[in-house]
Amino acid sequence: QVTLSIFELASAAGIPCEVDPALVTALAGSGTEGVSPEEDYKVSCLLLVFVAVSLPLLAADPASLYNPELDGHNNNLHCLAKAIAQLSAALFTVHSKNIESHLQEFLLVSPASP
Repeated sequence: QVTLSIFELASAAGIPCEVDPALVTALAGSGTEGVSPEEDYKVSCLLLVFVAVSLPLLAADPASLYNPELDGHNNNLHCLAKAIAQLSAALFTVHSKNIESHLQEFLLVSPASP
């Protein structure tokens, strides 16, 4: 909680943070009633597995080709790595888990090629 408060202060000052405090607050406040913290944690892990196994489908999508006019991809695939890192950091901060170990597991689950 102290670290999150420091991230909030740093974010308010415009300093980039490892974990987005606004996203952590939003995820922490969106808890569903009747669901235990363990179940919520499992859902977070399953979300990362879903994203990992979906990567080959996203890579095979014709909209995933680089478009020089946009200096990116038509489906914004170039933003996916940052989105995965930020969402993982926020989710596992909410659950007080080790972010780095979960991202290493994400890489292990991710298929090597489409």
